[in-house]
Amino acid sequence: MEFFDDGDYELREIQKLEGHTDRVWCLSWNPKTGINGVPPIIASCSGDKTIRIWEQSGPSQSWRCKAVLEETHTRTVRSCAWSLCGKFLATGSFDATTAIWENIGGDYECVSTLEGHENEVKSVSWNECGNMLATCSRDKSVWIWEVLPGNEFECVTVLQGHTQDVKMVQWHPRMDIVFSCSYDNTIKVWWSEDAESENWECCQTIVDMIKLYVTLTFEHCGHSSTVWALSFNVEGDKMVSCSDDLTLKIWEANTLRMESGDGYAPWSHVCTLSGYHDRTIFSVHWSRFNHSLPLSLEFFYYAAVAIENRFFCCDKGRMLQPFPLQAGMKEVAGWQPPSLNLREGIIASGAADDAIRLFVESKDDSTDGPSYKMLLKKEKAHDMDVNSVQWNPVDHRLLASGSDDGTIKIWELASTLTEMTEASTESTESTASTEKKA
Repeated sequence: MEFFDDGDYELREIQKLEGHTDRVWCLSWNPKTGINGVPPIIASCSGDKTIRIWEQSGPSQSWRCKAVLEETHTRTVRSCAWSLCGKFLATGSFDATTAIWENIGGDYECVSTLEGHENEVKSVSWNECGNMLATCSRDKSVWIWEVLPGNEFECVTVLQGHTQDVKMVQWHPRMDIVFSCSYDNTIKVWWSEDAESENWECCQTIVDMIKLYVTLTFEHCGHSSTVWALSFNVEGDKMVSCSDDLTLKIWEANTLRMESGDGYAPWSHVCTLSGYHDRTIFSVHWSRFNHSLPLSLEFFYYAAVAIENRFFCCDKGRMLQPFPLQAGMKEVAGWQPPSLNLREGIIASGAADDAIRLFVESKDDSTDGPSYKMLLKKEKAHDMDVNSVQWNPVDHRLLASGSDDGTIKIWELASTLTEMTEASTESTESTASTEKKA
């Protein structure tokens, strides 16, 4: 594991994207862009009944609106999600329909409209293979759709079980298991031995329970109010959920057992992150750190090494100029390992207090299991509620946020050591120049 100090990072605003005339509800990065020379693309949907496609391009690498998808939905577009192949975009609307858009040579065409929900569609989600789509609604149901040839969709099953509005539906990142969270304060897990069959069932309902410890202390294992969103880590063995009860909760399961076909393994409560939020948490997203890439290529990590009592900063494997100890680095003698594990990914939350918070796994020997702490808080990230936060699936420094203020912002998680290194380098060069002249 790689552990790093908190306080060494900041969230820098790269660009504010304007164009929507109402609140921005949801964002989705196209997973097949931002690599192999293909510019990054992100979709946004809004109360203005439109979907906007944004692309980063040009010499300045600025973001611009590439397309506006309109005149299909007649009410608020509440959710959007790209298929894993990056060719199809699903959008769910308060008009009770789900639209499927296909990218045809850079133009987006609505190739299918799914009907069936009685009320507003609140969330849409593709499975990993892209052959199944899940939708959920204020009608308390979750629908599973199978993708057929010719852009046809067939409803495989309608899942009933929630007693209130279903806020979000998500597929597990590695298995065909569906998770839904609701205004009824629960998370439900839906499972089928054959995903394309009608034999789906609710195999677990995560409800609010009180866990009593031998120390006579207790905590709530489930949420005590509306569960707005959930997200998984890259391995899929941990899940984070957020709620109107002002908490984030971490869950884990033996996914290897399920992937091996040895039956369902239930999700259990790991820890609760409380005391960080004082308003409703609307969105949460766990960055998917790619373990197959070298650490230095995956993220702007900085490491300091001591050579002959001088520190060198390593950026992406390159040795930068040396700088003296007083530049702010810790002394080598008695240096303690940093406390943050960034390899496990970073959890971002967006809330009604207009702020964005980032959380990471913390090295805490006093606890039996994993613990988490806040890496940073970006005050006034937007002028109004933050409804959606989404990490870029390719460049894990990039975070997008959407708000009631009608804007989207692109952020970069950067190391504050960058500025310190640059200042130290300038200082070193200046000193060397002075010594040479002397």
